[in-house]
Amino acid sequence: MIHTYSPTIRRKEMEAVLTCLVDEKIGPGEMNARMIQTAKEMMGFDGAVAFRSPAIALEYAFKVLDLPKGSGVILSALAPSYQILTVEKFGYKAIVADVCEETGLMTFESVEKCVKQGGSIIIFAQSMGILPDMKQFLELNIPIIEDISQSAFACYPFDPADEDIKKKKTENPQPGETPEEAEGRKAGMYGIYTIMGMEDKDIITSGGGALLIAPKRREWIPLKSLADSAPSTDILPDMNAALAYVGFKEFAKNEKIRKELFTLFSRAVMSGRHKTYTRGNDNQSTVYSFPLVLFSGFKDAKSYAQKKNIEIRQAYEDSIIALRQEELSASCVCANSLLLRCAAFPLYPRLGQKDAALIVKVLSSLP
Repeated sequence: MIHTYSPTIRRKEMEAVLTCLVDEKIGPGEMNARMIQTAKEMMGFDGAVAFRSPAIALEYAFKVLDLPKGSGVILSALAPSYQILTVEKFGYKAIVADVCEETGLMTFESVEKCVKQGGSIIIFAQSMGILPDMKQFLELNIPIIEDISQSAFACYPFDPADEDIKKKKTENPQPGETPEEAEGRKAGMYGIYTIMGMEDKDIITSGGGALLIAPKRREWIPLKSLADSAPSTDILPDMNAALAYVGFKEFAKNEKIRKELFTLFSRAVMSGRHKTYTRGNDNQSTVYSFPLVLFSGFKDAKSYAQKKNIEIRQAYEDSIIALRQEELSASCVCANSLLLRCAAFPLYPRLGQKDAALIVKVLSSLP
């Protein structure tokens, strides 16, 4: 059976974890710090803390922000379900926004409506590696926490108005790169804080964990102060950090393979009734799985793929709308539709040519 998800663990990942075991350094320590430093160099943030789960990371973001009880927190209906549970745990009011059917991202109109309903902060889940027009949402003048668990290292087009990016490009130009070709801000660099989940299905995995990122120094100082007094049971152990460290180092290689597979799969569905999401150019999006919005029902597609030894799953099976479908289906019509009709097909670097060819065949013949 070709499984829907794979963490892509090769020899390098195994050796990094084994080294921690041999050295008996499995708790939070040096490897945790090395992993964060590597992520910092690749993404350009000011500071970050590695926690044992995305839920713990979100809890610390809330602790730093110290929102008044009853504050309205805007969430995507397709965001992971832990987000609404954490919001409610802190005594805040969850206000769930609908999404765009072509991207799976919250629409500006739905978020604007949520602001009018009392939303005072946004948690923006960037699912399936697709980036929103973040500057549009910043114009609402309320804080944004980004969730880049599936969109890490996606990149916005270069904007000369971003002085900090412009300075970096001037000081460290890439060979043959013009300002028009240069990459702009990475995903997660617009929010006040950013959560990068590193669970087994995320784009980078530590086997369980998350980075809570402070893009700018102003937000990093209070987060660091809080994290310095955090119990070690909240902090990511070195054994997990070692897995993520190699994942960061190998990201470019793995992403190249994912993009090649995505191109193949996209061509396979071009002439059919089923469609994948609208995405930015190759340099903008990160490839996460292969989401296919089905014209027909999910059960039929699942049964057809299973006969060919391919596992497909509902792309949003762990989402807020899945947890609260009865409550939210009427107000989040597009999200509910995508819950029922969007399937995740296998797409990961360890797929061999034979398996990839079989998936192409199924995609092109899916009834």
